[in-house]
Amino acid sequence: MATAPATPESPVAALLAALPPGLATADPEALAPHLLDWRGQKRGVAHLLARPRTTAEVVALVRAAHAHGAALVPQGGNTGLVGGSVPEPAPERPTILVSMQRMARIRAVDAAGLCLVAEAGAILAHVHEAAREAGTMFPLSLGAKGSATIGGLVSTNAGGTQVLRHGTMRNLVLGLEAVLPDGTVLDQLTPLRKDTAGYDVKQLLIGAEGTLGIVTAAALRLVPLPAASAVAWVGVADLAAALALLGRLRQAVGERVESFELVPADGLALVLAHLPGARPPLAEPAPLNCLVELTDADAGAPLADRLASALADALAAGEILDGTLAGTGAQAQALWALRESLPVAEKADGPSLKNDVAVAVADVPAFDSAARAAFARAFPGARPLVFGHLGDGNLHWNLRAPAGADASDWLARHGPAARRLLHDTVVGFGGTISAEHGIGTAKAAELARLGDPGRLAAMRAIKAALDPADILNPGKLFA
Repeated sequence: MATAPATPESPVAALLAALPPGLATADPEALAPHLLDWRGQKRGVAHLLARPRTTAEVVALVRAAHAHGAALVPQGGNTGLVGGSVPEPAPERPTILVSMQRMARIRAVDAAGLCLVAEAGAILAHVHEAAREAGTMFPLSLGAKGSATIGGLVSTNAGGTQVLRHGTMRNLVLGLEAVLPDGTVLDQLTPLRKDTAGYDVKQLLIGAEGTLGIVTAAALRLVPLPAASAVAWVGVADLAAALALLGRLRQAVGERVESFELVPADGLALVLAHLPGARPPLAEPAPLNCLVELTDADAGAPLADRLASALADALAAGEILDGTLAGTGAQAQALWALRESLPVAEKADGPSLKNDVAVAVADVPAFDSAARAAFARAFPGARPLVFGHLGDGNLHWNLRAPAGADASDWLARHGPAARRLLHDTVVGFGGTISAEHGIGTAKAAELARLGDPGRLAAMRAIKAALDPADILNPGKLFA
């Protein structure tokens, strides 16, 4: 059961009547698209769909929820992978799914101050366009940029492909506007670069997955639009060679290394099978591939020459197997399409166990070797698919069922134990079970099992202090 109809005497009907006209609906057809997660594996339960257009309407929603004992579940583009934006069943009280898609304005772009103010429902690709039109760039990108929204990216502290140089959303949010669980508006939208007046409350909401407040707008840090760039696709034998290449590039060009992505041979094969028009970038397949991008604000920077020189030196030193340098913008986009299409190609190939982990960059080869050995012993035939943001230690260490097995059945039987095994291995290396996707419901039990007790106690205390009635995204983060 995905929705509960509102009868005249029901709490849902009373809640609906208390809201401003047109703000919410109980129509099951309107609710349905919002109740299934991006993976198609989790279906939520809600009674009302609210689509606010203003911060004042979000305030009205929060106050009505308090008055009627309702729960609120904020949702952006619903592209998450851990169930964080899908409402949990709550038979004891009404649940309102709050879609932020109508709050999608770009409120301001300040090229001189390198700041852009966007509402929570603004799509990342549209933010990129607005920044570019002003001669600047918002330095966060990911495969779901055409549907992911700013509010969701803030609430999950999203990363993406440019963390190596620019950091996660936590580093890119200069100011925040949000409605707190008591209906108070947090007005920290002014993009101050320096502010030491007590606690930085907005930072509590970044990565909180909507459990401490509903983000309504964010002031985002921009950077000058790169005037020069160079992109290359490089084949390497193993992870140690990939890290050697990263070190060589940093020595050669310093912080101009914008992205350093990992694509394994089996991941590339999936993309080539599912992406129309895709072509293999190298003459001979390599076990691992690195997608490298260098950028510079100086139009005269000889990035292509310096990248080519560094790759030539790496080839001579036996650190790489082959490589190709994009000669045009179109060629660079084609190489990036191979990386950005990998999650979609993996989804098209069938069910798999999605994971999002990180260890110290230097530990990546040892961690990957230990994880593969552990899985070979515990789950013979299971096929790891490991890709992601090698430059910052964040790997999507996904797992597919053995060839020929019924993937859905295999994952249902072995998925929980496989996830625990991977997480135990990650924590053994001092890493994290969630580098950028968040916790949601999919990893809540694992966070409770493996998380630092002091950190978990502080998180629960903050939640209890700010949201004692547990009205915001109940059931998420905490098992």
